[in-house]
Amino acid sequence: MTTTRTGYRIEPVPAEALAEVRRTGLDAGGRPPERCCAEGGEPLRCCLRDATPGEPLLLLGYAPPLPDGPYREVGPIFAHAVDCSGPVPGTGYPAEWRGRAQVLRAYDRRGRIVGGRLHDGTDPEAVVAELFADPTVDRLHSRNVVYGCYMFTVVRG
Repeated sequence: MTTTRTGYRIEPVPAEALAEVRRTGLDAGGRPPERCCAEGGEPLRCCLRDATPGEPLLLLGYAPPLPDGPYREVGPIFAHAVDCSGPVPGTGYPAEWRGRAQVLRAYDRRGRIVGGRLHDGTDPEAVVAELFADPTVDRLHSRNVVYGCYMFTVVRG
């Protein structure tokens, strides 16, 4: 978890959730994760950076953090095949993902979508601040523009 000076935290997929997948051999969809070797560029949700060629990875189904309800979903993510140290503490928005277009999807405390914004990655903090200006927004999910995959969570902090 990375806390920023702006009153929110950037949260990767929790290490405990990935440890559970590795321990049980089942992802959030009840399927075994696929083991693969990175081609390079795969966005790693455990440490919030892109994979380098040759890294051993898991491709698995993950349910981003939301209360149970109609907006809860399972989608594909990449993570290291073994424990990693996670993102560098205190660095805020993932450095390697600046300049990458993303969608920030806003959710309320019930887990309902209450807004969102497409941003080009050049000033994600401004978009986060704009979305959190709405007091009903509890958290944001960053999503890949092309594939729609979950990237990380931004939580009021």
